[in-house]
Amino acid sequence: MANYVLVHGGNMSTDSWNNLTKRDDYLPGGKLGGRVWDPIVPILEAHSHSVFAPTLKDEYSSNLTEHVEEIRTLIAEHNLIKTILVGHSYGGMVITGVAARMANRIGQLVFVDAALPDPGQSLFDIIASGGYDPMSFTGLEPAAPYVEKLQFDPETIKQIPKTYILCTESEFAAVTNVAKKKIAVTKDEWKYLELQTSHVPMATMTDKFAELLLEIGRQ
Repeated sequence: MANYVLVHGGNMSTDSWNNLTKRDDYLPGGKLGGRVWDPIVPILEAHSHSVFAPTLKDEYSSNLTEHVEEIRTLIAEHNLIKTILVGHSYGGMVITGVAARMANRIGQLVFVDAALPDPGQSLFDIIASGGYDPMSFTGLEPAAPYVEKLQFDPETIKQIPKTYILCTESEFAAVTNVAKKKIAVTKDEWKYLELQTSHVPMATMTDKFAELLLEIGRQ
């Protein structure tokens, strides 16, 4: 049995989800938070895994440091070990910070079409490094979590097995192309996979994405 902790990215709207899936899964005008993982959680649990998919504090009343602490506290309070820590989109910032602070409890890091920061980078910095204006992305605002720079020692997470899942039809190629270039430089530290789907594979390629996570759990 594996322990999965699933960390969402920016707080996705129910309208965006419904548009992606071409279904009316949720009432319009809401936010999903950790519910973005709802299609994945029961699949993992059906294989007797322990799964946590918390909702992070609102991005307009918190920051990256607080989000890292939320996940760190969850892992500590549940005494999780060999944790498979999965971060989607902005969640890549969070899981990097968590792993750097408690590497002894992390079994694997999984970045899902996610930000892959260098020390001292914010999400906005990563987007800018790819040659894009962060403010050009609809719905992305300079809220505190997205402009806070993540300070960490990369040596603390170097030995943790890492997987990057890139979604080839993602609208956030400004972030994922930067990650792909970084991985190419240190490819011996990574398992790199691609899914031909949108930025939100839990919505648009649920079964295949879940199988990838299960396969990672078997390693």
